[in-house]
Amino acid sequence: MEFPSCDQSREMSPQRKNGRGKIEIKRIENTTNRQVTFCKRRNGLLKKAYELSVLCDAEVALIVFSSRGRLYEYANNSVKATIERYKKASSDSSNNGSISEANAQYYQQEASKLRAQISNLQNQNRNMLGESLGPLTLRDLKNLESRVERGISRIRSKKNELLFAEIEYMQKRQEIDLHHNNQFLRAKIAESERAQQQMNLMPGSSEFELVHQQPHHPPFDARNYLHVNGLHPNDHDYPRPDQPPLQLV
Repeated sequence: MEFPSCDQSREMSPQRKNGRGKIEIKRIENTTNRQVTFCKRRNGLLKKAYELSVLCDAEVALIVFSSRGRLYEYANNSVKATIERYKKASSDSSNNGSISEANAQYYQQEASKLRAQISNLQNQNRNMLGESLGPLTLRDLKNLESRVERGISRIRSKKNELLFAEIEYMQKRQEIDLHHNNQFLRAKIAESERAQQQMNLMPGSSEFELVHQQPHHPPFDARNYLHVNGLHPNDHDYPRPDQPPLQLV
């Protein structure tokens, strides 16, 4: 049975030139119509593949088999090369899936190891605090005791180091404070000396000092007796009438 050509199918097609109608997507039962539709859609598909390869610089390979087994193909490079590339891409995607599964399994194993390590460290911490000692043997208890003693020794050494550093710092700070206080006192002393010198240089300061330095009581000799001059009245302070001198008979 011979099928009509694409040119002849235009006259036999039920679609009119005035417009296309909507075609239901299902198998065409009429053999002639099916062959005509295949011819038209095949040519359109080949044209679209060519346009896609040219416009978008894509590697395109199109293979079409008709219902009778006739081959129609298009490739801008090579159908065989494109098929090999497709096989490689498919194998890579499957390998990526297997790699993802392997990574997930590896991470699960690592997570279980980390959980076991965390549990072990928590048990060791409780043992260092003297808790959960029941499952430990005598040897384990001796090892735990030696670890605790070494830890205490290191802690004490570090504590003493910090104490010595603190003492040294306080001593240096005290020395600095004393030095500052000494400088302050020296400055105050120098200031008072300069003020005293300025007062000594003022006029009338010497007579003022002499008046204040004179004693307010009669002078005494070495035997704590009053001097004779101290008993004589002062003529200027106490005036009296003239008296004749005494004469011996």
